[in-house]
Amino acid sequence: MLTSCGEYQQLLKSDDYLLVYRKAVEYYHRGEYKRSKELFSGIREIFRGRSQEATVDYYNALCSYNQKEYGQAVDDFRRFVRNFPENENVEDCLYMIGYCNYLQSPNVRLDQEMTEEAIKDFQFFLTRYPDNYRKEQINEYMDVMRDKLSYKDFLSAENYYRREQYKAAVICFDNCLKDYPGTKYREEIMYMLFNSKFEIAVNSYEALQYERFTEAKEEYYFFIDEYPNSRYAGEMAGKYETINAYLERLTPEDAEND
Repeated sequence: MLTSCGEYQQLLKSDDYLLVYRKAVEYYHRGEYKRSKELFSGIREIFRGRSQEATVDYYNALCSYNQKEYGQAVDDFRRFVRNFPENENVEDCLYMIGYCNYLQSPNVRLDQEMTEEAIKDFQFFLTRYPDNYRKEQINEYMDVMRDKLSYKDFLSAENYYRREQYKAAVICFDNCLKDYPGTKYREEIMYMLFNSKFEIAVNSYEALQYERFTEAKEEYYFFIDEYPNSRYAGEMAGKYETINAYLERLTPEDAEND
């Protein structure tokens, strides 16, 4: 260990830059990423414009990733792609940009800007390399992140629903279904959307009730068509009967006259 430490300290001070370069590569492959990165960082400017320049920057980015410095790694990989657009490692770097942002995707209750950025990065990667061997894995990552985004929107809409702010809830539930039609929370969203429209109708002025009960009735049909055996079906059927009883007493013309 002492010998290794002594060698490393000498390398930090050495002006034999090719030796430092080789040793930095060795340290990387031995899993000593901190030392490797410090050595590469020390010689980056020395090799600027030389044949080793791209390799130095590529290893530097990989060291950031392997030290779990994902934000720095994204910056390093982006810089590599910008500086060496024709390099054979560009494909790998573009993947790593998306993957590092995926790894930084936060808890669902926090701001999801990083999640959205990761999805865009992966979409760009698949557009450029549609046959890449990582395609299936990338799609799985994106499914996880889309599920996280849909859940965050669902929680926001549910919050309005629980607070009986039904008009705001309807807007949020509608947007959630529009933005994430395949969300695994679709059944719960559609159930709460129906209930929200039902409550809006019940609590509306009489002149507005015919139209709003009709909208709630349509929402019921949408739900039952998709989830005929839902655990919510019985409860919703009772409200559906209430809707029909009301609509039988009031025609559209009566609503307008009111």
